[in-house]
Amino acid sequence: MQNLDDIAERIRRSFEARSQARERALTQARSLTRYCANAIRAVHRQEHQVARENLQEAHALVKSIQAELEPYPDLYHAGYTQDALKEYAESNIVYALILGNSLPTPEELQMEYATYLKGLAEASGELRRRCLDILRHGYSDEAERLLSHMDDIYSVLITMDYPDAITGGLRRLTDVVRSVNERTRGDMTLSLRQQHLEDSLRRLEERLSQEAK
Repeated sequence: MQNLDDIAERIRRSFEARSQARERALTQARSLTRYCANAIRAVHRQEHQVARENLQEAHALVKSIQAELEPYPDLYHAGYTQDALKEYAESNIVYALILGNSLPTPEELQMEYATYLKGLAEASGELRRRCLDILRHGYSDEAERLLSHMDDIYSVLITMDYPDAITGGLRRLTDVVRSVNERTRGDMTLSLRQQHLEDSLRRLEERLSQEAK
C-alpha cells in the first residue's frame, strides 16, 4: 500500500481539473444562452446589427467551450453544454431564415447533428412568433414564406425516425413543431379571411358612397 497516497493524489488532481473545467463550462454555457436569447430578441425587433454582435459573441464562446472541453468529451456532451449549443444553433437558424439568408449547416456551426436538429426544431417556435407579429398588421406574403420554412423543417424532422438515444429526444420536439405549424396555419387562415372580409366591406362602402351621390 506504499503507493496508495500517490494514486490518491493523482486521482485528486484529475478530479480537481475536471471539476474546474465543469464550472467554467457551466458559466460559459449560461453566457452562451444569454447571447443567443439576446440575438433572437434583436431579430424580432429588427435590430440586425445588435443580433449580429450577439451571434459573434456567442460564436467566440462556442469556440472557447470546445477548446476547454476537448480533454473532457463527457462534459462536452453533458446536457447543460449541449442545451446551450442547441440555443446557438437555434439563434443562427432564426437569424438566417427571417433575414432570408442561407440556412447555416451543422458543419459551419461545428455542432453535433442531433443538437443541430433540436435547434432547428425550436427555431419553428420563433418563426411562428415572427409570423404572428406580421399578422398583427394584416396578412402578408412574408408570413407565408416563414410558414413555408416551418413546413420544410417539419418535413425533414419527421424523417429522422431513430431512437432517442441517437437523436437526443428529437421525436417529442417534432410533435411540438407539428402543433406549432398547425396553429400558425390556422392563425394565417383567419387573418386572410378577415382581410378578405375587410376588403369586401370597403368595396361595398365605396359602392354605396358612389350610389348615394
